Amino acid sequence: MVRRASQKLKIRTDASSRFENQPDPNLIDFALSRVAFILQKVAGGKLAQGKVDIYPKKVLPKKIKLEINYPSRLLGFEISKAQCVKILTSLGFICRDSGPKHILVECPTRRVDVCLQEDLIEEIGRIFGYNNIQSIFPKSSLNPPQRNDSFFWQDCAKKVLKELGFCEAYNYSFIGEKEQGCLDWPVKNLLEIENPISSLNRYLRPSLVFGLLKNVKENLKNFQEVKIFEVGNIFRNEKIQEKIMLSGVFAKKGKNSEGFFELKGVLEELLNDLGIMDIWFDDIKATPNNSIYNLWQENRSAEIKVASKEVGFLGEIAIQVLENLGIKERVFMFDLDFDKIIKLANEQTEYEPIVFHPAAFRDLAVVVPLGTKVVDILNIINASGGKIVKDVDLFDAYTGLELEEGKENLAFHIIYQDENKTLTAKEVDEEHKKIIKALEENPEWEIRK
Repeated sequence: MVRRASQKLKIRTDASSRFENQPDPNLIDFALSRVAFILQKVAGGKLAQGKVDIYPKKVLPKKIKLEINYPSRLLGFEISKAQCVKILTSLGFICRDSGPKHILVECPTRRVDVCLQEDLIEEIGRIFGYNNIQSIFPKSSLNPPQRNDSFFWQDCAKKVLKELGFCEAYNYSFIGEKEQGCLDWPVKNLLEIENPISSLNRYLRPSLVFGLLKNVKENLKNFQEVKIFEVGNIFRNEKIQEKIMLSGVFAKKGKNSEGFFELKGVLEELLNDLGIMDIWFDDIKATPNNSIYNLWQENRSAEIKVASKEVGFLGEIAIQVLENLGIKERVFMFDLDFDKIIKLANEQTEYEPIVFHPAAFRDLAVVVPLGTKVVDILNIINASGGKIVKDVDLFDAYTGLELEEGKENLAFHIIYQDENKTLTAKEVDEEHKKIIKALEENPEWEIRK
């Protein structure tokens, strides 16, 4: 109050300098006694009556309970109880024992700035000398937080897909009635928001496919090829289910008949890098997860399995779905249940010694009826070729005017290699003939030589 009045009136006096800093309210007693003493000693006066100080509310000294070990912990060095008491006593504080672990400190009323234990410790450190405190490194160690497996494997999967040429997308977790209608998704399986911002955000997304197909549509306006993936949560009304999914799409302008196999190779590389090896592809069974949503093109999709567990789906998006969204190009997609992937992923890798003996390569083309499963051909090649067949890859699938209607040509790249010796051309040719003979046993298959 005194300070505000002094600043407002722009008057600086000796009284304003004293009283703006809140002087000791009990200073009057000391001042009266001092004046009476001087009058008696210097002027020879006699005290007619004792001192009288009429004050509406007497201010008593504050009492603070100081923990004995607290100064050492807060200042960062060892200081004894005796040292603390000595310093505080020298400053006019009155110290009394208050149990084995505390000191009761009575503060002079003139020290209106001291209210807490920390204020007392500040006085102790100030008198002891902050410059006398030695610099000591903290003794506590920094413990890293426990690893979050979900975030760890998400980062690993993202890194692999980015190295394979995919771009990551971040889409909204909401869909509207238009998206629901395009994929014919049953409303009863959707989680509806009570207070949506607009009709475009009426439901929580039950799949990542809605946002990814929108991304494909927009990006095909500017790019010849689109490879996009997303990791995110989906929400379904099946017991209020929420889980993490990893989905990716591949689309290319013009002819894109090999998109399924390209995406299949991406999936195998991704899962192998996550430590998942026992991967195979099966026919999609009629389950609620895939049959009622009309998402996949018939005979152009597969169920992704690890051992006997289903972990996702791979296939071509149904033409009707693409037409509803205004997409003219063929679009291929994989959809992985990432919660299952996390449980199967493994950081340990199995060491395989380097084979120093050279490999031999042969190509093989088989004309088969449309719809023939590639895995059936691969099984025969691996079974007939024996141990020296190290790898078989499908590198071309062709249907054209040169072939009969309803036929397609599948070309395979076969790698022969022996761990213990260098194979001769004769040995490779003999094994290759065995494979051809085994394939020719099927009357509907024709080997192109």
